[in-house]
Amino acid sequence: MYSRATLIILLVLVLGTSAFAQATRQPSPSPSPTPLNEEQEPIKVFTEEVRLPVIALDQYGNYDPSLEVDDVLVLEDGVAQQIRSIRHLPANVLLVLDTGGEVRGLGGMSKRTGLTRDVAIQLLNNLQDGTLIAVMQFSNSVEVIQPWTKDKKAVLKVLKTKLSSGKRSRFSDAVAAAARQLGDRPEGSRHVVFITDGVDTPGGKTDRAEAIKRLAAARATVHIISYTELVLQKKGGRPSTVSGGQLPTTSDPITATDPTLPPGTTRSPSFGVSIRFDPAMKRQRKAYESDIRKSQQVLTTVAEETGGRIFLPKSSQEMIAQAGEAAREIGAEFVVTYRPKRPLSSSRQGEYRRVEVASRRVGLSVRSRRGYVVPDRNE
Repeated sequence: MYSRATLIILLVLVLGTSAFAQATRQPSPSPSPTPLNEEQEPIKVFTEEVRLPVIALDQYGNYDPSLEVDDVLVLEDGVAQQIRSIRHLPANVLLVLDTGGEVRGLGGMSKRTGLTRDVAIQLLNNLQDGTLIAVMQFSNSVEVIQPWTKDKKAVLKVLKTKLSSGKRSRFSDAVAAAARQLGDRPEGSRHVVFITDGVDTPGGKTDRAEAIKRLAAARATVHIISYTELVLQKKGGRPSTVSGGQLPTTSDPITATDPTLPPGTTRSPSFGVSIRFDPAMKRQRKAYESDIRKSQQVLTTVAEETGGRIFLPKSSQEMIAQAGEAAREIGAEFVVTYRPKRPLSSSRQGEYRRVEVASRRVGLSVRSRRGYVVPDRNE
């Protein structure tokens, strides 16, 4: 047994040693936060929330800012859904401009880069302030000529200076590129506006059906200002290949060889009829008109499936005017949010769910996409 004095001495030694160790120990630096690498992939979280774009117009065809949750009925596969919110968000609008493959139609009308520019400018001028806009053009290839911006003046400058024509039209390639361009835009506010006839020149890299499938999977609202009806218009019948009138002096065999006439004089003017016949051009025009009719069916289906509209103007003036209508449709779109009663997690890969929307308020008109593909959990 230690004596009481011994225990006191031991205790003093232990406490002194501990105090010395603490006094001489260097303070450890606090861990600094790991710098966030801006290029690292964001964490992707699979959500059960569906964001459904819904265009809502009042009885006069104008944007209705008073839309509420109780004004809209949403059915998914025939089952009514509980809407959680309705919001009006700034739109993300991708303009896709066809500047290639100019071929004259029935009445001599064709798509023209100058007209496409005028239509795009009219659309731009009617978009709401705060809209994010990007511009692509396609002819021999597909090119992004304006990345996403809210600066309308910058977009206007691009439209006036950077559009260029080409002999070919890569429509399917442009559709696939548009789907990729929309990938990082907020879902529910994605829009694409095509100004095109929808005809592909042979030799593209992308199958049309596959391209349209990709665009549908991007869950964007697609509006199309189409050239199809304009180029199919007959203006006074088919363009004539027969012309009449006074023939030049050199075509008169008598005048051309008669040495008795003084220099600079001719006999009575000769008249005749000339016939211009270009079988290759005729075949090309007929093939184009056939492609136009098929294209219009495809474009109509794409617009209706995604909740957008197809505009079928019959003149250049009407085409420019309808660009303003397209902008009004974009500005009247809301984002309706709901959690499906049948969980998305229970879906098989690539499952398609049919959607219907209806108005619960008198005088209110609503429209949305016909359905959506359940996103992959790894996307």
